[in-house]
Amino acid sequence: MARKHGALLEEPRIDTDRLKLDQALIEALTARLAAGSEATPDASTLALRALLAEADDVHQATMLRALWGRIEAHAGTVLVVAGPTAGLLAADRFGLSGRAVADADAALARVDAATHALIDVAAPRPWWGRLLARPDLHVIAALPDDRRGVPAALRVAAVPPGPTGEDRTFWVTDARLGDARIVEALAACGFAARPLAAAGGLKLFMVAGYVQAEDGRLSAAPGALKGVIGAAPLF
Repeated sequence: MARKHGALLEEPRIDTDRLKLDQALIEALTARLAAGSEATPDASTLALRALLAEADDVHQATMLRALWGRIEAHAGTVLVVAGPTAGLLAADRFGLSGRAVADADAALARVDAATHALIDVAAPRPWWGRLLARPDLHVIAALPDDRRGVPAALRVAAVPPGPTGEDRTFWVTDARLGDARIVEALAACGFAARPLAAAGGLKLFMVAGYVQAEDGRLSAAPGALKGVIGAAPLF
């Protein structure tokens, strides 16, 4: 028998119990992939929340989110990615299925019924402001999507988001007031908000909860060019 540094090589022992668990995992994953994705992003959110509620700890929850993202990526929706941060977040959540494009304009041009875009919030031009003139496009998710993180990339789709019970809404304005004044004005309208980005004379705010674009309270909010561009669930 071969020797290594004077010691006998030991044949690796196969743990048959663990092997059975691995095989069961593969069978379950195969069946789950064959079942496809949930009918809507909102339904997917509720299903994932139910799973996360049963997670033993934060590490298991992180693995569940990553696995869920890869299951969704396998379901057929194409994801185009614009920006370095969006690229990292997409790889972490959805694997390497994202298709990089040159910029936000190229990403938005690709969005349709079968294609979503994940785009950096921070950009030289306020691409998110263009959604005010594109009622067919909506923010439906934001990464990171935990309560402690600040969104660094927004997911845009050609389908409106619905309320999931724990959401944050994205609102754009051209108001020239300082951020603190705008936050105060939104609070007077009944909204808790925080600034997220600013570029090209436009500002992007994150509003707590799910707010409909037609919510009449927003008519009193600052700005001439303003409006809701979508909402994203929290986990």
